[in-house]
Amino acid sequence: ISAKAADGAPCVTHVGPDGAGHFVKMVHNGIEYADMQLIGEAYQLLRDVAGYSPAQIAEIFRTWNTGRLDSYLIEITAEVLAHVDAATGKPFVDVVVDQAEQKGTGRWTVQIALDLGVPVSGIAEAVFARSLSGHAALREASRGLAGPKASALSESEAAAFADRVEQALYASKIVSYTQGFHEIDAARAEYDWDIDLGAVSSIWRGGCIIRAAFLDRIRAAYDARADLPSLLSDETFAREIASAQDDWREVIVSATRQGVPTPGFSAALAYYDALRAERLPAALTQGQRDFFGAHTYRRTDREGSFHTLWGGDRAEVSA
Repeated sequence: ISAKAADGAPCVTHVGPDGAGHFVKMVHNGIEYADMQLIGEAYQLLRDVAGYSPAQIAEIFRTWNTGRLDSYLIEITAEVLAHVDAATGKPFVDVVVDQAEQKGTGRWTVQIALDLGVPVSGIAEAVFARSLSGHAALREASRGLAGPKASALSESEAAAFADRVEQALYASKIVSYTQGFHEIDAARAEYDWDIDLGAVSSIWRGGCIIRAAFLDRIRAAYDARADLPSLLSDETFAREIASAQDDWREVIVSATRQGVPTPGFSAALAYYDALRAERLPAALTQGQRDFFGAHTYRRTDREGSFHTLWGGDRAEVSA
C-alpha cells in the first residue's frame, strides 16, 4: 500500500511510540516549507539579478534536476515555470497573485522548535516569508522605500551567477535538513522516543513532497554514524559545504546589492557561521541580563554561577 523508493524499498516504518510518527510528519512539512522558500529565492535571483525569463529558468531547473538537486520539488518547479497561461499568453507565474497561503504545519514546526530550544531558522524564515507575502496593504505602502540601483549582467556573467545560485541552493538545503533532523533528535530525547533518523530519511524517499535523491545521502550519513551530532558533522556534507561556501556568500552579497530578499539563504548561512564560530556574542547577552535582572552568568575559567554587583562596587559574587 505504501509508496516505494526507486530501489523498491517501501517508504514505511514504525517511527516510534505515542505521537512520534505525527511529529516526524510535521517536521517533514516544515522542511518542505524551507525547501520551497529556497527554491523561490533561487528563482527570484535568476530572474531579477541574472535577468532570465521564466522559460529560461525552467530549463535551468531541469538541468539542476539531473544532478544533486534531483527532487520532486525541483521537477515541478520547472513545470510551473514553463507553463504559459492560456487566457493571456503570459508566463503562468506572472498571472498568479504573489501571496502564499499555508495550512499551519510549518508554523507548528517552528512553535515546537521554540519549546525544545532548537534553532530552525530556515524553516522559520520560510513561514515568515509566506506571512509577509500576505500583507498586501503593507507591501503596497512600502513600494516607495529606497533601494539600490539594479545593474544588468552580461550573458556570461548571468551563466556564472546561475552556477553560484545552484551552489547556494544546495548548501542552504543541507542546512535546512540539518535543522529539521536536529528538531526530531531533540524530540527523541525530550519525549523518550526511539526514532531512527536514518530510517526517517529513508521513508521520505518516495510518496513525499520532499522526496529527493539527496535523502539517500542522509541515510548513508546516519548509517555510517548513528550518533551523528549534526548532518554538518558528516564528512561528505561538510566537504560539499566547504566547496560551496564562497559562491553561497557571493550570491547573498549580490542579492543584497541588488535589493533582492533572500531570507532563507541568509538564515542558512548565518546558522552555519554561528555553529563554526569560536565565540558568539551570547557572552555579552549574558552580561546584559545580569546587569538589568541579576540573571547570573557562568565563567570560562571556573565552575559555578556568578553575579556582578553592578549598582555597587562591581564585585563578583557566587550565585
